[in-house]
Amino acid sequence: MAELIQPVRGMNDILAEDAPLWEKLERAAADVFKAYGYTQVRLPVLERTELFKRSIGELTDIVEKEMYTFTDRNGDSLTLRPEATASVVRACLSNGLLHNQQQKLWCSGPMFRREKPQKGRYRQFHQLSVEALGFAEPETDAELIAMSARLWKRLGLTSAKLELNTIGTPQSRLAYKQVLVDYFGQHRELLDEDSLRRLERNPLRILDSKNPALAELIAAAPLLEGFLDDDSRAHFDRVQTLLTDVGMAYTLNPRLVRGLDYYSRTVFEWVTDRLGAQSAICSGGRYDGLVAQLGGRDTPASGWAPVRRAWP
Repeated sequence: MAELIQPVRGMNDILAEDAPLWEKLERAAADVFKAYGYTQVRLPVLERTELFKRSIGELTDIVEKEMYTFTDRNGDSLTLRPEATASVVRACLSNGLLHNQQQKLWCSGPMFRREKPQKGRYRQFHQLSVEALGFAEPETDAELIAMSARLWKRLGLTSAKLELNTIGTPQSRLAYKQVLVDYFGQHRELLDEDSLRRLERNPLRILDSKNPALAELIAAAPLLEGFLDDDSRAHFDRVQTLLTDVGMAYTLNPRLVRGLDYYSRTVFEWVTDRLGAQSAICSGGRYDGLVAQLGGRDTPASGWAPVRRAWP
């Protein structure tokens, strides 16, 4: 008898008993997004590798360690998408959707990252992605957050708590990065391998470390707040006011940073105490520089996506 062929590690079948849960999630998401004026797009799972190097950043763990990348017969480097935001922006640019236009879009589908499979996190995972392109106002940030809250309510998720922060603009972060380099550089003997690698390249990502041995060191690090530019501060104040006006509770988390290089200003995360160590269920924020980074004109943008885990 021939040996059975098993599925690729970290890539799981969705069987008949689970399919109704996926259908429920997809219907709920589609209804909520439509109510806010977001329309669906369907995008390829395979993109040119350069798209993710330029958007996510060549020095991130995703690009350096986790992408499924190969060279095809024509010699082109291709990658299974590890996230959707870059693909949405690429699709808008490829199809001329940002020429004097604003877009509110969402998509769903499988994403791929070659990391160690663990409970709730797999190498093929499914993700929703919601993007607002061409909108600079803090009202859009607040709307995106309110929309995610409505989806949790529709799905009956009562334990989700909102954490909020601002990371300012790339320009305002330059001086702060040097302060972090100086601070963590004085404690090199305490840093793990990943943090040492990030120290000179992107020290903000040390703040996002999940290594418990670094928790005390990170807690004592200087805060970004003192380096914010006035516009970023005013933008963030307005976001907080809007959320308060609609009765949405949140916690300010000055250590909240995004692991992708294209974020700026508002960042947020929904967390729960019911998932053990993997507490985050959704993350997002503003990424005003990404469109220009991918060859378009300067275009403000923001969005969110559930974190990479087996949904629902």
